Amino acid sequence: MADSDGEYQANDGSDDEFGDHQVAPSNRTRGQAGAPSKGQRRAAWEDVTRTWEVLEENEDGTIKRIETAEAKKRARLMKDTTPLQRGIIRHLVLVLDMSFAMAEKDLLPNRHELTMAYTREFVREYFEQNPISQLGIIGMRDGVAVRISDMSGNPADHLEMLTDWVKKEPQGNPSLQNALEMCRGALFHAPSHGTREVLIVYGALMSSDPGDIHETISAVIKDRIRVSVVGISAQVAICAELCAKTNGGDGSSYSIALHEQHLRDLLLDVTTPPATRVTEQNNASLLMMGFPSRTMATGDTINYCACHNRPTREGYECTRCGSRVCRLPAECPGCSLTLILSTHLARSYHHLFPLRNWVDVPWSDAGRSTACYACLTPFPVYSRQLAEHAPVGLSESARYACEVCGNHFCIDCDLFAHEVLHNCPGCQSDTRGVPDGEADVDGTVLQTNGSASAMEIDS
Repeated sequence: MADSDGEYQANDGSDDEFGDHQVAPSNRTRGQAGAPSKGQRRAAWEDVTRTWEVLEENEDGTIKRIETAEAKKRARLMKDTTPLQRGIIRHLVLVLDMSFAMAEKDLLPNRHELTMAYTREFVREYFEQNPISQLGIIGMRDGVAVRISDMSGNPADHLEMLTDWVKKEPQGNPSLQNALEMCRGALFHAPSHGTREVLIVYGALMSSDPGDIHETISAVIKDRIRVSVVGISAQVAICAELCAKTNGGDGSSYSIALHEQHLRDLLLDVTTPPATRVTEQNNASLLMMGFPSRTMATGDTINYCACHNRPTREGYECTRCGSRVCRLPAECPGCSLTLILSTHLARSYHHLFPLRNWVDVPWSDAGRSTACYACLTPFPVYSRQLAEHAPVGLSESARYACEVCGNHFCIDCDLFAHEVLHNCPGCQSDTRGVPDGEADVDGTVLQTNGSASAMEIDS
């Protein structure tokens, strides 16, 4: 019996019929006959992407996609690193669709559970990137807007409130107008030096509104509130109009999620503060902040925190009125003074001056480095095989150089420096132009003694 996956043999018929029915040879036939000729076309199934090769199983049995360092590097290179004026004190209201449309299972396990999981991740990342900002969460179900968590700067409060809503089934119709009116009330007392933003995760194709939503949109524009929408279904005309009118005609703030990973990326992109438009710029003004120190209760005494009225032995005392709060950043309940740590302010400042992308190092310049400057991981040595099979779009020598200090780094340190540190280790440790043996920077004296160095603090 003839092989079922062999070449097609035409017993009868003309040459034209044979040409119409000719198929590509099988793997076994190709392996015996050698490589295909130069003019022969490859079959479509030969270039198929094997998605199962980039999947792995979590501890709970679910499947997740593996993000390689190369893929994350390519995605970051597509972003613009131009320094822009941004608002580092943000006031954001997250609106979640909890209507019947979120019960669909086109996103596994369903839209509601996936959105809740990504919302918890968004809350953590939002306060990691914007530690001195505020966040509130609102839900849409049964034709009304429900308040999930009030405007607060404590991520633990939001995560605790979200836990109670995870197990509730989505039901009813969403009301975009009611949600926008509640967002206006939550952002009404936001100070002028902070941004007013609304992020809506919308899964339905309709909105059950009690009145004219265009009047609400006009009120949102008057209150200088920016609205962004992440759609899970098809594009909705009223959402596109809402985003365009509240963002100065820019419709790029309305995006449709294509799959699970795309939905996560769209949500996490909002953690970066938006650029300030020229018409929104205010006159320079001073903002009073307090930087309290952590204190412990003396002896067997127990104090109460003014933010939660809970007993505690440690906390932070307001530098103005002396009220005690248990966590920072926070707003003093007694005098409304913003209380933060210096590290919070430093983490918010990196958005204004993003770290420039590092350039690829060719083999011609790779000889002056043998290991990564940050983690001391050995670099590969030049060989003809590595030079011929270098990955497309990445450094052929596996080295990435900072254009300021000129040091070479590996791809892992490249990602860590741009996504976590937001500073170049080589530039931070650079002492060029400083006299040998001594470097005075901000009241510190650095004394070098050969390869070792010791730092002394002036008293």
